[in-house]
Amino acid sequence: MEIDRNGLEVLDRTQCLDLLRSAHVGRIGLSSGALPLVVPVDFAVVGDRIVLHTARGTLLDLATRDTVVAFEADDIDRHDRSGWSVVVTGLAVDVPASDVPAHDRDRLAAWASGTDGRFVGITTHVVSGRRTRAGEPVPQRADGHMEWSG
Repeated sequence: MEIDRNGLEVLDRTQCLDLLRSAHVGRIGLSSGALPLVVPVDFAVVGDRIVLHTARGTLLDLATRDTVVAFEADDIDRHDRSGWSVVVTGLAVDVPASDVPAHDRDRLAAWASGTDGRFVGITTHVVSGRRTRAGEPVPQRADGHMEWSG
């Protein structure tokens, strides 16, 4: 097991994708009007892509057309000071509805208003993740917050 300079377990690609499959809400980082924007999204992992659904004409729709985006999901228990965080950088592209399994298609489509939506796939070209477990020391910043940098 690899430990980073902050004392956090470094996760490999397979571990990262497995953890992403266990989560349902993440955050997509994109550019809007030349400014950074982070938006919470419901998602699924289909193969090695992150897939989300958006209504056409929305900011999310317009900002995820063949562009590089960041994506992050995590699960952190502040009580026992354990958790994980996975960050993905990839290209946001159209995904045909037929490429999304029916159970994911129905669940994801329910979150976007209207019937004219599109599925967005985020390639997982760059994936990184960190984890800390209960009972292990967690690096602290001077202000007392957990340190998650890598």
